[in-house]
Amino acid sequence: MSVSSFPALLERFFTERLLNQMGASPHTIAAYRDTFRLLFRFAVGRLGKAPSELRMEDMDVAFVGGFLDHLENQRGNSTRTRNNRLAALHSFFRFVAIHEPALALQCQRVLALPSKRFTRGPVEFLTNEETAALVASPDPRTWIGRRDKALLLVAVQTGLRNSEITSLRRCDVGFGVGAHVCCFGKGRKLRRTPLRPDVAAVLKEWLTQQDGQPEDPVFPSSNGGRLSADALQRLVAKHVAAARQRCPSLKTKKVKPHTLRHAAAMALLHCGVDLSVIALWLGHESSETTQTYLHADMQLKERALAHATSSGLKPDRFRPSDPLLAFLESL
Repeated sequence: MSVSSFPALLERFFTERLLNQMGASPHTIAAYRDTFRLLFRFAVGRLGKAPSELRMEDMDVAFVGGFLDHLENQRGNSTRTRNNRLAALHSFFRFVAIHEPALALQCQRVLALPSKRFTRGPVEFLTNEETAALVASPDPRTWIGRRDKALLLVAVQTGLRNSEITSLRRCDVGFGVGAHVCCFGKGRKLRRTPLRPDVAAVLKEWLTQQDGQPEDPVFPSSNGGRLSADALQRLVAKHVAAARQRCPSLKTKKVKPHTLRHAAAMALLHCGVDLSVIALWLGHESSETTQTYLHADMQLKERALAHATSSGLKPDRFRPSDPLLAFLESL
């Protein structure tokens, strides 16, 4: 029995496995799609083959391992992003192993590639001054500037994920009493996030200036379609570069679109909002995820330290009484 071609298996993986059997969300489909887009670009450079010319034999463990190294070393992706791309590939190879037993050994070798451990550093976020400088960066005299200003305001106030921002439709925005935006987040959870009056006013003015249907994106690209993830990243990077001229503290920070989500969470935390409420606001599955923000800002810890009382004990140094203990202490 002949083995199905790589293009045929990939098409079946998306249509049969993800869409039909798993009922995967559009966000999951988009994430898996982007993984294979990057894989195809890597294959053109490494193998000199177009996507439709690739064979399953090309997708061996050495090729996939090289692709993962390329993501980290050439594209500068984080270890977490690398692991997410690997998870998408693992899902595909598990599907292939079931439907093409002749490729089981090859799939097993790829599935043996492990996720990489990484150090969880403190969350990068923006202060109020840095946020103000960023939002003031777009030029309101241009169409793109007005769009970008509205987008940045909504992002830093609502804390929507990148995919939630780009997929926001005109019908998902409600004005008047209780102005809000509505979105489907991870796990297909419907979430309504209120808008501050100033943000609602800017967003309403932006939408009033645009003709469009209810299903059209709130923040369209220049050709009227949805903004891509790369376009959103370039948008933020452009305005961060401009904001650094008026806010020098931004020069030491690596600001990405997801940083705006962290800025929204930290603003709520500084205002005394409970962690469980912030978890609901951000659409976290558990409030334990939100606890990472407690470690992000030294000011929160310093305020806690101010409430601590002195123990009254004088500091002393341990002095070993045994030569062997002294040796161990010196290590």
